[in-house]
Amino acid sequence: MDLYSELTAKYQTIPAIATEIINLEAILNLPKPTEAFMSDIHGEYNAFQHVLRNGSGNIKSKIRSCFRDEMTEKTLQRFAFLVYYPSERLAAIHQEMDGDDLQQWYLTTFRRLIRLLAFTATKYTRSKVRKAMAPEFVYITEELLYNDASMQDKLAYYWQIIHNLIVLEQADEWIEATCRTIQRLTVDHFHIVGDIYDRGPAPDQVVESLIRRDQRHSVDIQWGNHDILWIGGAAGSALCIANLVRISARYNNLSILEDVYGINLRHLARLAEQYYQDNPAFSPKLGRSDRPITEAERLQITQIHQAIAMIQFKLEGPTIKRRPEFEMDHRLLLDKLAPDFATIELNGHTYPIENGCFATVDPADPYRLLPEEKEVIDSLVESFTHSEKLHRHMDFLINRGSMYLRYNRNLLLHGCVPVDEDGNFIGLTIDGTTYAGRQLFDMLEANLRLAYSQPNEKADLATDLLWYLWTGPNSPLFGKHDMTTFERYFIKDPATHVEGRNPYYQLRKDPDFIKKILEEFVLDPEVGHVINGHTPVKKGTDPIMANNKMIVIDGGFSKPYQKTTGIGGYTLLDNSYGMQLVTHQPFTTKADAIANLTDIISTRRVVETEARRRTVAETDIGTALQAEVEVLKRRLAELRNGD
Repeated sequence: MDLYSELTAKYQTIPAIATEIINLEAILNLPKPTEAFMSDIHGEYNAFQHVLRNGSGNIKSKIRSCFRDEMTEKTLQRFAFLVYYPSERLAAIHQEMDGDDLQQWYLTTFRRLIRLLAFTATKYTRSKVRKAMAPEFVYITEELLYNDASMQDKLAYYWQIIHNLIVLEQADEWIEATCRTIQRLTVDHFHIVGDIYDRGPAPDQVVESLIRRDQRHSVDIQWGNHDILWIGGAAGSALCIANLVRISARYNNLSILEDVYGINLRHLARLAEQYYQDNPAFSPKLGRSDRPITEAERLQITQIHQAIAMIQFKLEGPTIKRRPEFEMDHRLLLDKLAPDFATIELNGHTYPIENGCFATVDPADPYRLLPEEKEVIDSLVESFTHSEKLHRHMDFLINRGSMYLRYNRNLLLHGCVPVDEDGNFIGLTIDGTTYAGRQLFDMLEANLRLAYSQPNEKADLATDLLWYLWTGPNSPLFGKHDMTTFERYFIKDPATHVEGRNPYYQLRKDPDFIKKILEEFVLDPEVGHVINGHTPVKKGTDPIMANNKMIVIDGGFSKPYQKTTGIGGYTLLDNSYGMQLVTHQPFTTKADAIANLTDIISTRRVVETEARRRTVAETDIGTALQAEVEVLKRRLAELRNGD
């Protein structure tokens, strides 16, 4: 149904059409809602959740503005943490006080929450605020919100509502619901610019929190290369599965597979114990934050790590050979090993092998899987393609995700737009057609959706392209010439570890190059920005480039990168006043934050300011609303003319 048919069916009378025109044109004049951009969360749920709860520092700023000079710093901090963590803070309050003190606390807190909610809701319609409220408390909250306690005629009415909430033991529930409403209204829309998965201990919880947040389609995701492994795993790609299991073993996160997603690793563990011993190159890099691992657990993870790595290297061979268009022959390494596995020939050099583990490799046919290895990978494919929870999470990533996004003048993409040294778009040639620039992104996304909608373990192009997205030399999500996983395990010489970035990462400092990128993706180069994740911003490096047209927001949510970045992550905020880059200091633990009211210290840097406040009319939603207004005005004229 086209827009005209849809609207004329919904609004059939002159009063109904006129009312909707008035409503829409009023909305167009509201201030632009706040957007927040985050990237490379990598399973660090507690830090991510804290930033989500505090609105990237926005909630505390709103409290300061709303209660100017009315709160001490300690009172403000306690109130802010109530809004961030209402259930946990309420439990602490009940331990601290009772009787009249608790009654007084309730009365004071109710008034403060209503004032803060009103302050937060000023740039939204009543309808939108209502949708952000808990349905069970909508009537009560609206009566408190839109009736002033200072109005003499309704004073008794107002206070009776509050009194009954306390007497009927609904006060805590209302407080929790109202705090969540304030959180939702403080930041209207979240953009996750890739890499929810791998390294950190709880990517599943990150996805669950985004699903809860997305009640009003207020979340979008631009896939990262690590996310692709998990989408590919659910789609039955054996190579994606081998890679993600290897990474899970490396970071001691196998419990995510087993306990969260129900992936059966018993076959893999038996194979690992049969063929592999202890090996320092494969010992897990990080322990889980909840408890240290035992020596027996460390040994088992080390063995599993070796077993799945060798399966991965073996699976890569046939894929590279059947896809010459991928131009990845340089990754065929098992056949470069000497028969005794003591050395390897690479690029005309002979290197000694360190920490080798090639017990399952046949020098005469190095890429052949042993029968038990094939049984293991077949079992894993079966588990991944039938995991209900994994598919629920990947369905969300597919439905709310994309390779790139054009949103409110900005281009959001995780990795890069592959180019050569001169800045010319390069890509991938398939069946005689070369895909580069925006066409490359569109082709790869179409293939990804096809592979996910038809899960299989066959060697078809769509499934192979999932793996290419992870590691291919011209993959927009990878952005490097090579992935030197094998070399880092087995060769000591660091010269063999160099992966080489696509020239995009140097050229993106040039304003003219960024304008070229924006034009390629059909965006206005004068007002648009490119918002990037994927590459951690090292200490001393400016995340804002190309005369503020390029903004890199990977600041180190992932703990392994915090030594490199020196911080604990970035959030980019875009509101009616302009853009700000928020720098977060590393998060400790949720327990410490709640017990000691330890907030993430955030500092703000203005990226761009508006000469005047932007309105909804200047957003993508505003463009859609203006189209509706034009259709309704046309229909109104028709009705008045007797049509």
